[in-house]
Amino acid sequence: MRKIIKFFLLTVFLVLPYSTYALLSMELTQGMAGAVPIAITPFTGGEQAPQDMSGIISTDLQNSGRFKVYNNESQSVDNAVVGSVQSLGGNRYEVQVKLLEVLKDKSQGSMLFNKKYQVSGSQLRSLAHHISDVIYQQITGIRGVFSTKLAYVVVQRSANAPTRYMLEVCDQDGENPRPLLTSTDPIMSPSWAPNGKQIAYVSFENRHAAIYLEDVATGSRHLISEFPGINGAPAWSPDSRKLALVLSKNGSPSIYIMDIATRRLTQLTKDWYINTEPTWSKDGGSLLFTSNRSGGPQIYQMNLATGAVSRVTYDGAYNARASFTPDNNHIAVIHRDSGLYQIALLDLDTNALRVLSNSAGDSASPSVAPNGSMVLYDTVYQGQNVLAMVSTDGRIQLRLPARNGQAQDPAWSPFLS
Repeated sequence: MRKIIKFFLLTVFLVLPYSTYALLSMELTQGMAGAVPIAITPFTGGEQAPQDMSGIISTDLQNSGRFKVYNNESQSVDNAVVGSVQSLGGNRYEVQVKLLEVLKDKSQGSMLFNKKYQVSGSQLRSLAHHISDVIYQQITGIRGVFSTKLAYVVVQRSANAPTRYMLEVCDQDGENPRPLLTSTDPIMSPSWAPNGKQIAYVSFENRHAAIYLEDVATGSRHLISEFPGINGAPAWSPDSRKLALVLSKNGSPSIYIMDIATRRLTQLTKDWYINTEPTWSKDGGSLLFTSNRSGGPQIYQMNLATGAVSRVTYDGAYNARASFTPDNNHIAVIHRDSGLYQIALLDLDTNALRVLSNSAGDSASPSVAPNGSMVLYDTVYQGQNVLAMVSTDGRIQLRLPARNGQAQDPAWSPFLS
């Protein structure tokens, strides 16, 4: 029922007691068989630094599900990471890190990389995530996402104060949560600009839905859409110059495109069906959207050059909230399976649909990582809304449990560097 209500663009918010900070704590619940064994030894001098560099790198790689991490080379490992942290004074540090290939007999090996960095103490955590990205790409051939960010909505209830809604951003591992907006009015549908500098979202300030754009670095924001009726589901074009959005100012919910600079609107769907949840293809040539034109929610694709619309999903009576993978060959969707709403992946070449999540509760809001390896979503776990991740091959499952509350409507940032 929760997904059906979301599909019709009504707002249901389940509010429980909530701790604002230290919201997320990543927990690997299912890793990949045959994960790569790697040793990450404590960095020399690291005990004097304000951040545990080797610990952050170990956690990043372990939680990716693709590595089995050890803290020394006495185990049988394929690679080893060694490093050092040296204080330069004035809150500056030099970090050296080496990635070694370890042969089975340990008689010889090869240096895969050897890098030095100089950063401030406040940059050490970000540097550790960057090093994790470098190691991940060197070994797997896939660009890492440890330096990316997550945006999501949380809710806080107090017995003696109004319910608070918060739009927050955190590191990919759930650390460093930072509120961008706190309001006593509902917030929903955060969407990252492809340049990573802004987030669009829906706020119900003044008891009316409106779309705002907010600068992630400065917190400055401005109103971009407050037409009568629905203003919802903002989605950025790949060049960050346009927004697809849902408006009902002329009747039924319809898909529009807004030029952000001029505010000029172009109406795409012109019928009496419910059309919502637009998302752009990576080349900007088409839009996916959810519509009930076949009787129930299904995914459709519109060619923006011709206006032609074709149905995409046929497996099951409910498919919604599509999100492209970076290669445009697959889409993640909410799919009703055995009475539960789960995250599924549809192969656009073969039309084969595979359920990825294994949650015992409903799941929603799929958002694909910028490297295409994982899908971020919200789900119900032990009666609470939490964030979770699943790999696009279904072999890796992660959960980011909310502490005494809920997290919902997540969005994964693009690559930020």
